Amino acid sequence: MGDWSFLASLLDKVQSHSTVVGKVWLTVLFVFRLLVLLAGIEKVWGDEQSRLVCNTLSPGCKNLCYDRAFPISHIRFWVLQIIFVSVPTLVYLAHVMHVIHKENKLRRQQSKGKNGIVKMPKYTDDNGKVHIKGTLLVSYMSNVFFKILFEVGFIVGQYYLYGFVLPSKIKCSGYPCKGDHVECFISRPTEKTIFIIFMLVMACVSLLLNVVEMFHLIGSKVRQGCNRQPPVAERYALHDKHKQFDKESFC
Repeated sequence: MGDWSFLASLLDKVQSHSTVVGKVWLTVLFVFRLLVLLAGIEKVWGDEQSRLVCNTLSPGCKNLCYDRAFPISHIRFWVLQIIFVSVPTLVYLAHVMHVIHKENKLRRQQSKGKNGIVKMPKYTDDNGKVHIKGTLLVSYMSNVFFKILFEVGFIVGQYYLYGFVLPSKIKCSGYPCKGDHVECFISRPTEKTIFIIFMLVMACVSLLLNVVEMFHLIGSKVRQGCNRQPPVAERYALHDKHKQFDKESFC
């Protein structure tokens, strides 16, 4: 399988621009999905089509049976899943890099003492720390939403394609297979089923982390909005003050 170092280096940059839950999600993606896929699953599966044994010698029958049982192999399916759930994060990273570049340029212009520049950096401080708010918050929430969407889509897709348990044998019929039913036997079905369940659990954990992060972001935004409002006693005091001011003005 191809080199994943470039994707890993890009996702590693997102660590410093994510929430605590987002950092945990990235750890799950790196260690329990990508690393396991590279180190273990690729060796277990190998070329599963060549290891498929059928009770017929008809040319092309084994290829037909494999294609009907596995429209896409598990390992390629998981590769697509990891790529798709990583794309929203990479889009968010591109937005963050764009914001940092703009605000660093603004600081350089201010340091040169150019007149007419009154706009202050909004999303970054002098140490380069990014504050997730405003358009960055919208971008981050969109990133989490699409990750949830892709995770659910791939979990449902895996269930409808071939379920979550690998059978020991598959049956097929039709040209070029001779006979009513041809049986093909899969190598190491129990071992592969264990990896299928493991990757399913990791996908569900990632999905749960994204849902928790979405509620965390929404809850933080609601709390910030509530904190901006003055207390009830203060609001009544302001209301009475305005009424007294209107009465004095009228008199």
